Amino acid sequence: MTFQWTLKSFKNQRSDIVKEKGSQVVGCKIILMTGLGGRTQASSKSGGMSRIQEKNRNLILDAALGEFSKKGFSGATVERIAAEAGMSKSNLLYYFTSKEAIYNATLAHILEVWLAPLKTLDPQGDPAKELAGYIRQKIEMSAKFPEASRLFANEVMQGAPQILPILQTDLKRLVEEKAGVIDDWINAGKLRRIDPVHLIFTIWATTQHYADFSVQIRALTGRDLSDPEFLKQTEDSVTSLILNGVGLNWPLEDEEQG
Repeated sequence: MTFQWTLKSFKNQRSDIVKEKGSQVVGCKIILMTGLGGRTQASSKSGGMSRIQEKNRNLILDAALGEFSKKGFSGATVERIAAEAGMSKSNLLYYFTSKEAIYNATLAHILEVWLAPLKTLDPQGDPAKELAGYIRQKIEMSAKFPEASRLFANEVMQGAPQILPILQTDLKRLVEEKAGVIDDWINAGKLRRIDPVHLIFTIWATTQHYADFSVQIRALTGRDLSDPEFLKQTEDSVTSLILNGVGLNWPLEDEEQG
């Protein structure tokens, strides 16, 4: 399973919400790719990519994700990315003109996928169901794509040299918008009075911990999110802790399924 699969999967899993807000989710890629200079050589030459070109581009980004997450930007090489993608260096450079362009496009896609669940937080929905769904999506992303979480974390810890403008604009606006949704729930008496932004930070920190610190988790428990039972325990525990912390009960439909 490749990282390119994630956004399509997310749309399928939350189709009821994405049908209403699909344009926002899809539009995220356009904003982020433009902001990071993610336009590829192939697309700029032709004005669009064929199915084969799109497939090759995705192969490059998947290979780049593994290389950058293990070696960092300075330690990664175009040669190793090309080899992992199963193509020559010259063929790779047809799609991306430099290592920096590959790195920027990889980060852009990570942001695209990472922000999609938050975008679907529905102000008209039940707060417990909306937050529980968001938490579970974040944990599932940490389970399926830990390399993406670690690469994003490394970029931020280095001062976000490539993505700082997006953090200060697109991400800031999205967090303010969704903090407003949570604040409306609080004012309606549906949640305990807490700072909405800190709630979002807590969800990010808790869910991505299982990807960013997976070595520590395995050392302490002998398990990680690749274990279905441990994944279910993690989803249930984290969801329960956060919902209880804001004065919410477990969503009724989850109780019935359990």
